[in-house]
Amino acid sequence: MNDVVRFAGKFALIPRVGLTRLPTPLEPLKRLSAHLGGPRLWVKREDCTGFGFGGNKLRKLDHVLTEAHEADTLVSGGVVQSNSQRQVAAAAAKLGLDCHLVVYHGRLQPPSDVYEKTGNVALNKLFGATLHDLPWTGDRNHAIEDLAARLTQEGRKPYVVPYGVSNGLGAVGYASTALEIAQQSAEAGFAPSAIVHCSGSGATQAGLAVGAAACLPDCRVVGIDIDAEPARVRSDVIQYARAAAAFLDEPFDEKCIDVVAGHAGPAYGVPHQATIDAIKLMGRLEALVLDPVYSGKGLAGLIALIEEGRWTQEDDVVFVHTGGEPALFAYLDGMN
Repeated sequence: MNDVVRFAGKFALIPRVGLTRLPTPLEPLKRLSAHLGGPRLWVKREDCTGFGFGGNKLRKLDHVLTEAHEADTLVSGGVVQSNSQRQVAAAAAKLGLDCHLVVYHGRLQPPSDVYEKTGNVALNKLFGATLHDLPWTGDRNHAIEDLAARLTQEGRKPYVVPYGVSNGLGAVGYASTALEIAQQSAEAGFAPSAIVHCSGSGATQAGLAVGAAACLPDCRVVGIDIDAEPARVRSDVIQYARAAAAFLDEPFDEKCIDVVAGHAGPAYGVPHQATIDAIKLMGRLEALVLDPVYSGKGLAGLIALIEEGRWTQEDDVVFVHTGGEPALFAYLDGMN
């Protein structure tokens, strides 16, 4: 039995809520590859996971929410234009649950006059979420847990979805992305040298790392730090990867965790020129829409690594498009 078949057998036994449309496509980026002069680039379309504009968090929620079977309310939080909040709100609407979201203000300065009105904010309201505005303190989950406790006192049955849907079970869900890449790349006749993505709250990279170690042992998972906090990101990735590996009964070596700093711009949520250039390049060459907080910075980091010569023209590199398109509309003033 090969590694891919063995690992797929494990996932066949893991329950899911059924929120996502899987597998997501793996597509060649032929024009972008030619423009950059190699390596051969591919995109894993996690923006196509399903309803509510999709995104990588839906895949995590598909596993995390198996624990919410007695809940009547989902509680989570994030910054104003959080992609995670939007996907939690969409999942709640789809499952017929109420949704309460802590909206943190002050982690970044609004980049436009419409920042607090359009994009993910508008979608949260469209999906029926109740928004609770609170100041950013640096503690990602404390206010979310406090809100859940208050709702419990009011007689509700809340289930807390952590910031970024990032915990061990969320990482377990994201290990399935590496499994899909292994299956799809084999069908397409190539073996990826690397999987590159934006890394922030940690569970996406944790899942990819555990999954790649299980079924793509020669493939390096590279996380582009988008928080301007590479040490914190790496620490969280290791924590969630250990939990996911234990759940899946897979070995884990923290030496495989590769978090690349220097491409986050001045701060979280603040795009720099390389991010804007990457977004425009992907749009012009491949008609794919990236966001300026996550996937745009991830591509900017990938382009920089290519220009530094990290891979050859004969390598195949998979870029994970984590979604986030709605947030772009809150940043358009600075994209010209």
